Amino acid sequence: MKRSTERILTTHVGSLARPTPLLDVMREKENDRPYDHDEFRRLVRESVADMVRKQVDCGIDVVTDGEMGKVTFATYIKERLSGFEAGGESIWTSSRSWALEAAMFPEYYADYFQKYSSTVSQIVPLVCTGPVTYTGQVAVQTDIDNLKTALTELEVEEAFMPATTPLTIGANRYYPSDDDLLEAVTDALREEYRAILDAGLVLQIDDPGLIEILNENPSTTLEERRRLATTHVEQINHAIRGLPAERIRLHVCYGLNHGPRIHDVPLREVVPFMLEINAGAYSFEVANPRHMHEWRVWEHTRLPGDKIIIPGMLSHGYSFVEHPELIADQIETYARLVGRENVIAGADCGFSSRATYKPEIHPSVVWAKFRALAEGARLATQRLWGRARD
Repeated sequence: MKRSTERILTTHVGSLARPTPLLDVMREKENDRPYDHDEFRRLVRESVADMVRKQVDCGIDVVTDGEMGKVTFATYIKERLSGFEAGGESIWTSSRSWALEAAMFPEYYADYFQKYSSTVSQIVPLVCTGPVTYTGQVAVQTDIDNLKTALTELEVEEAFMPATTPLTIGANRYYPSDDDLLEAVTDALREEYRAILDAGLVLQIDDPGLIEILNENPSTTLEERRRLATTHVEQINHAIRGLPAERIRLHVCYGLNHGPRIHDVPLREVVPFMLEINAGAYSFEVANPRHMHEWRVWEHTRLPGDKIIIPGMLSHGYSFVEHPELIADQIETYARLVGRENVIAGADCGFSSRATYKPEIHPSVVWAKFRALAEGARLATQRLWGRARD
């Protein structure tokens, strides 16, 4: 991955709002109704080109496809793995942290969950009923081709593509144990990881699992959660074994929850496990006021010399546009703690992790946030290097 060797680079996490014409066709596709396959492919291709161009115009250095062809970062994989069908209960429908928050703020979440009626389809729990193999070769290659075509004649530092972690994405009714199912999913996903890396792109692994394990949970002890987190780290490292760590960035995802977030695990509990994952860069939340103070973690944590951090300077949870001066101040803080060359300015999470007609943050506000990020990076570059960003 490129480093901030001459100036502070900018990036984000991945998902962006899909345009309405694409959503209209995607809705039919996801609900198993007749749709124009050629039209869908055209709309995805054109939407990727538009999203990449807008990222560049806003000053984002390390860009992506906006996940235009995916309904969610969490469930797109059901189209790329064999052995799953609808039914059962998935990890996404039994999230402990959601349950604790919903119990504390029932009125808020009753209204919040109604917003999901604007998504193109509901998340359907899956069940594994057969052998798991990777069947997404055409789909991932289409994603790669769309992104690389969009990069033609545009100047960017680099491009990345997100992929999910090997999670138990559905109930197990086939393998002898859940561990056997997880191993099968892990081996299958490696094919997607390799395809992205072989295409010359940076692989971003989106991992909500570590946070979910470590989040407050009255039914387990901290020691038990730490043991589970250790196993989770081992599973991810097994999934990326032999792959070039310097081409992999990990997004530690606190989830899609735009609520009070009282039960978030502190970053100090996450970092020791996060740094054990064999990635070259680590993306985590900062702009969220529940985590903005956690720069202090890096006063006592040594970042390995070959690693990069991507602290989130933009929140996906509110529509305020962060001031460039504040962004520059935050960048300076992290640069002082871990070295300016080891900091890339990013965002907390995706801005449309579900394909929906009503994303929490309006796209026009997202572009304003990106411009603020680029300006904040320019200001930080001027302060850290004593000159303006090129």
